[in-house]
Amino acid sequence: MPLIYLLAGEHSGDVLGARLMAALRAARPDLDFAGIGGPRMAALGFSSLFPMHELAVMGLVEIVPRLWRLRRRMAETVADIAARRPAIVVTIDSPGFALRLLRRIAPLGVKRVHYVAPQVWAWRESRVRHFPGLWDRLLCLLPFEPDYFARFGLDARFVGHPVLESGADQGNGARFRAAHGIAADAPLVILMPGSRPSEAGRLLPVYGQTVARLAARFPDLVPVVPAAGAVAQAVARAAANWPRQPLVVSEIAGKHDAFAAASAALTKSGTSTLELALAAVPMAVTYRVNALTAMIARRLIRVPHVAMVNLLAGREVVPELLQENCSPERLAATVAGLITTPALAAAQREAFRAVLATLRPPAGLPSEAAAAAVLESLEQA
Repeated sequence: MPLIYLLAGEHSGDVLGARLMAALRAARPDLDFAGIGGPRMAALGFSSLFPMHELAVMGLVEIVPRLWRLRRRMAETVADIAARRPAIVVTIDSPGFALRLLRRIAPLGVKRVHYVAPQVWAWRESRVRHFPGLWDRLLCLLPFEPDYFARFGLDARFVGHPVLESGADQGNGARFRAAHGIAADAPLVILMPGSRPSEAGRLLPVYGQTVARLAARFPDLVPVVPAAGAVAQAVARAAANWPRQPLVVSEIAGKHDAFAAASAALTKSGTSTLELALAAVPMAVTYRVNALTAMIARRLIRVPHVAMVNLLAGREVVPELLQENCSPERLAATVAGLITTPALAAAQREAFRAVLATLRPPAGLPSEAAAAAVLESLEQA
């Protein structure tokens, strides 16, 4: 059977990898898979070479203590690919590891596809000069990316954004409130600190102080944190002294039901902004990183917004409260405004609809479009 080697280095890549596997199998039941992935891919029978979480590192400073282990995992992955000789290698996001892997395996002559274009349009555009020869095909999630990469002579294909398949807009708010005994008019605030324990650890203390301020104004406030695994454990530790204990929702269906019940949300920047937009949840975007990382990033970032919703809209649709502006006072005031001022929430929801329309692929679902592009490359191998 033709072997497709997949590399997913973090939670979002695991989700993409699982959907890609399902779409590929639907089109070609004879395919086999190997590589590195997480629990979503494992549920489809995928056996990971080593635990995916070892690759989930973010930040210029945070990565330093883990360099030795990452180098060892790189060597193991290259050796595994050389031994298996797959028909094609598909790396999914995680550019820090994936792009180095693609370069290392180039001498093997294996067909290579990278899924999720590196966001060099946002910062460190100089990296583009290193891309020629890294992959045979680049799959993009955002509609403006193919034209951007074409400026540098790189062929790229827009396959649509996977958030459209997330089911984030399919939740049942009444069911969530009934299941947890929440009154129909009680304000419910979603808190999304990130899918990595390191980033969650920086936001959770601020979220706790924000909840304290909001609870003083809204006595029936219900905070909800969608989280699983190590992040859920981090939430439990951080929230032990919060004045209002959050509901921690680990199941996807429960998360989407919570979205449907939500009055507003605080979320870290990233794909979570698009999930909330799909669910029509008004939000503010927050983020904190190591101070040195922030200083370096500010010198390199080339885009006017960090929230994907704002980038796609070309304006600030949702407030961005980052670093020193990510304070309990600012967060609480912003969320309170979304809860008490219907016009603010309605304006965000109207903008969300226009943004989401730009993320649809020319045909079918995003996973199907990505699978078709991978199969096309496989047939050309």
